[in-house]
Amino acid sequence: MRKIFSFTLLVLFAILANAQQKAKYVFYFIGDGMGVNQVNAAETYLGALEGRIGIKPLCFPSFPYSAFVNTQSASSGVTDSAAGGTALATGSKTKNGALGVTDDLSTEVTSIAYWAQQHGAAVGVSTSVTVDHATPAAFYAHVPDRGMYYEIGKQMLATDYDFFGGSDFNHPTNSKDKNESDLYSQAASAGYTIARGYADYQKKCGNADKMILFQSEEASKVNRSSLPYAIDRDRNALTLQDITRAGINFLNSKNKEGFFLMVEGGKIDWACHDNDAATFIHELIDMDDAIRVAYEFYQQHPDETLIVVSADHETGCMTLGRGAYELHLDVLRNQQISIEKLGKELHQLREKAGAKYNYAMVKKLLTQKFGFWKSVNLSESQNRRLEKAFERIQQGIAEMSKSLYQQDDELAVVVRQIMSENAMVGWVSGSHSNGYVPCFAVGVGAEQFQGRIDNTEICMKMAKAAGWDVK
Repeated sequence: MRKIFSFTLLVLFAILANAQQKAKYVFYFIGDGMGVNQVNAAETYLGALEGRIGIKPLCFPSFPYSAFVNTQSASSGVTDSAAGGTALATGSKTKNGALGVTDDLSTEVTSIAYWAQQHGAAVGVSTSVTVDHATPAAFYAHVPDRGMYYEIGKQMLATDYDFFGGSDFNHPTNSKDKNESDLYSQAASAGYTIARGYADYQKKCGNADKMILFQSEEASKVNRSSLPYAIDRDRNALTLQDITRAGINFLNSKNKEGFFLMVEGGKIDWACHDNDAATFIHELIDMDDAIRVAYEFYQQHPDETLIVVSADHETGCMTLGRGAYELHLDVLRNQQISIEKLGKELHQLREKAGAKYNYAMVKKLLTQKFGFWKSVNLSESQNRRLEKAFERIQQGIAEMSKSLYQQDDELAVVVRQIMSENAMVGWVSGSHSNGYVPCFAVGVGAEQFQGRIDNTEICMKMAKAAGWDVK
């Protein structure tokens, strides 16, 4: 009898200990534009590279718990990133275009980053695009219009969050008031140390009270709006892995009551807006590499860590298969640069060659960078479309194709279309859709993320796992 009683007590103690367990370290990864099919495409692509039908699992889709997520905003069945980010960050719906406010566009709502800070946790917000872009801004800003970049930047610096990471500020100066100081000066006044690149971070982090990690000034002069696409970057570029590693290192060094770190893979969305299949797959795999850094931390602290991965919406209404019962994602391995970079290289080639510019030069570039006529077979129709696009450019009558984040010339657009056609990837639009997005979780409280949930529920469940009151 005594043995049974003792065993019962042990079971009760174990249940109570488990019930009281809280997540001390909380990671929130957001793949902007990452629908269910985007995740499936990346894993199927990796399987195809190994010459087989099926998937090669990535890290985060292999987490033990998963859910489907509804993404509608307060104003539309199709959300934008501001409203989607606000729902993910605050648990509150708002109208498209608004950040950190309810659908009346004036009542402010706080985010899980703020709740964590109020409970003594160190806080970090980071992204592969600018720190004042819609998704990261949803964790600290309160504005009716996501385009208020300078005001968003000011609000960011007023948060007293410990760590920010991204490419740069979108608009570091006030275009309406030239006398107001730029955001770099304001950051210094607010006690932030700015590091330019991971090596610079390593030099400065030991003496920094609060940290902002940006790419190098040289990289920002080329493109301040984001880090380079993974498919395009050189060895010196700042990466999402670097930012994640720095964020963990810096937040953990603060010796506070654990930490909260949000990391956005922002350019999955950009590539899907452009219907650039190979590029978005590389972006998604790149985000998975960043998640692996957090997962390594989880393996060292399995009883204190929660990692949640989700998305704000799907972009492009992308399908795997376009009529025929075939899929050839292995074709995408031949693409070595983004469609965005292709447009720039075609322009540079034309400028350099001048009057000698001809279609043979274009064919050589497309063979080198996309495998056309070598590894990628083109139909007669596809060849004619390329030639026609070249001729229209030469005649000065070609049309530019504008997606949300870039413009491509007519020839680059045809190349993009041919790559998707040959890979059997379909696109309905260059915009967002109402498709389900996935949610994956591992660690303390991860069992809450199952079935079908609304995007407003995710941060609430995370806060519950950490024991943070919603304020």
